Amino acid sequence: MSNTTSLSLSPSTHARGQVHLPGSKSISNRVLLLAALSQGVTRVHGLLDSDDTRVMLQALEQLGVNLSYEPDGALQVQGAGEFKVKEARLFLGNAGTAFRPLTAVLAFMGGDYQLSGVPRMHERPIGDLVDALRSLGAQIGYLGAQDYPPLAIGAGHLVGAEVSVKGSVSSQFLTALLLAAPLLVARSGQALTIRVTDTLISKPYIDITLNLMARFGVHVQQSLSPSGALTYCVPASAMYQSAGDITVEGDASSASYFMGLGLIGQGPVVIRGVGADSIQGDIAFVHTIRAMGGQASFAEQALTVQGFRVAQGERFKAFDLDFNHIPDAAMTAAVLAIYADGPCQLRNIGSWRVKETDRIHAMHTELGKLGAQVQSGDDWLKVWPIASGQWRQASIHTYDDHRRAMCFSLATFGPVPVVIEDPGCVAKTFPTYFDEFRQLVAA
Repeated sequence: MSNTTSLSLSPSTHARGQVHLPGSKSISNRVLLLAALSQGVTRVHGLLDSDDTRVMLQALEQLGVNLSYEPDGALQVQGAGEFKVKEARLFLGNAGTAFRPLTAVLAFMGGDYQLSGVPRMHERPIGDLVDALRSLGAQIGYLGAQDYPPLAIGAGHLVGAEVSVKGSVSSQFLTALLLAAPLLVARSGQALTIRVTDTLISKPYIDITLNLMARFGVHVQQSLSPSGALTYCVPASAMYQSAGDITVEGDASSASYFMGLGLIGQGPVVIRGVGADSIQGDIAFVHTIRAMGGQASFAEQALTVQGFRVAQGERFKAFDLDFNHIPDAAMTAAVLAIYADGPCQLRNIGSWRVKETDRIHAMHTELGKLGAQVQSGDDWLKVWPIASGQWRQASIHTYDDHRRAMCFSLATFGPVPVVIEDPGCVAKTFPTYFDEFRQLVAA
């Protein structure tokens, strides 16, 4: 978990070497839940070891799922189709990838459950998901503020073959409904149609969900309704079956920091664990690297990034990009913007407002500490490069947000030291990040 220490990073001039990425958080928690809901034993290789996966593992054990590690490090999950335990109080930290899907799954489980988290989790909206589940007969009550966790979930009286959900706040609401849908259709004997009533943000995360559901035997049909709304149909025959052996690929969101290192630190930086065939949308951050003038090439399960020497006065190309599909990696772009040759615009990042913290406000504030001129709005951020002589020493507040701590490590390629407050918050997804960072950078 997080601690209260700080980490001072000296100015760096280059970065080179290789890094092996930890497993993807998004894939890890989806695979754990799918394996638990499947019939048969699944062996999970390369599972991420982090705060978010630990709370999912703890929750599954509380719910009666048999988990055991094998000598080769694989996690064996004994699936049973549904949870044995019908009454539980689950603490899920600040893990949206655990809280939202478990809310939907437990709503269809026919038990008595309470779900809570850290204070920030109780500030992250969940009303759109709860409304959708209630329309299907789920019994869910708020134990605090309306539309926010913590939640009380009862047995309910499940009915209905259609449900609508908003997609503009978080794609995790749709993911939760999709993952839980086979439980509902098994009870009703009829297909479930899920309609997205507005713009779906972060669609690549839905693609991850559908890809993994297919690995566990459930194939979802996607289409556009006559009104143009995205529609997903989960067939009446849907039932999860063990995927056998499944390997979690490296975390593409975490890869963005090392792509950034390869760019501003000249490189080459070799990133192992993801390749061109990654199922994660954040691998598309490579296009931002190329747009800024960097070189990036793929090999099997690896990516190599190189930049050029900014110390000789060269600047990277400014960008004006829509980051709707890769909001997590977009945080890395916001820091890279301070090394550009002009102002950089990040558009369609409204989902930042409801992440681990209000990331638009926080990024605006912390970039300003370094000496950058910044403007922001409801769903956009504009960052001007920091000119020579305008850099300021800064202590970066991380807001208990793992991605803020990691992306601001890239600010060390300026001429002044940078202090990262509470570096232990990276344990949420990448506990050894700063060890890996130090291995790659040099003064």
